[in-house]
Amino acid sequence: MRQAALSTLDRPAWDLAPAPEQPARLLVIEDDPEIRTLLDRFLTGQGYAVTLAADGLGLDAALAAGAPDLVLLDIMLPGASGLELCRQVRARSRAGIILLTALSELADKVVGLETGADDYITKPFELRELAARIRAVLRRRAEEAPDQADGLRFNGWRFEPERRLLYSPANVRVALTGAEADLLLTFCRNPRRVLTRAQLIELTRGAPDSLNERAVDLLVSRLRRKLAGAGRQLELIRTVRLDGYMFQPEPGPAR
Repeated sequence: MRQAALSTLDRPAWDLAPAPEQPARLLVIEDDPEIRTLLDRFLTGQGYAVTLAADGLGLDAALAAGAPDLVLLDIMLPGASGLELCRQVRARSRAGIILLTALSELADKVVGLETGADDYITKPFELRELAARIRAVLRRRAEEAPDQADGLRFNGWRFEPERRLLYSPANVRVALTGAEADLLLTFCRNPRRVLTRAQLIELTRGAPDSLNERAVDLLVSRLRRKLAGAGRQLELIRTVRLDGYMFQPEPGPAR
């Protein structure tokens, strides 16, 4: 028998704060009908506009009908995997993406973030935690929206966080994963400030258990390599021994 995905299947949790008056549009892609129905009831009860799908075909139809604000996406799906669908959503939409996964290995979670997901939650999970993750991703998306017109600039680089686009000083596009884009945005918002790994975890993902310190080190290493690709000598992300990392752009580039 398939393990229950939610630890609150036997009790409602309608006591959480309602969603805003203008409801965010959520797309839930989950093949288990019991879980799909419960998520529909719970999220609708929270004030969200919910669309349901069971697989990739349902995703195509839902995206054709209108772009959602956030997608809850199960990884273990029939046909195309949730990770493949995550790539498709990211290529076609600016929607926030939260992966629903029974996979607990760090490597699996990092792969999920690298496909473009904003966050993940491991089954079984509490509905309260899911609601908090949804609010966090929607809030980050809303905060990033004003930046998309002209982007953030530093040392000749241009970064458009909402579109996850990074352009080198030579105007060459540098591909970023979702996790790398979140990390770079955190650095841009905190220039010349030492950030511990714990602070980066909280600021980048919005929930303390979404990453761990080893995963942060790997993300920083990959981001450094991409920022070094244009041949600039200045080390933009400096390691502060025993403390963490500091983003040190030239004076005045980031707003």
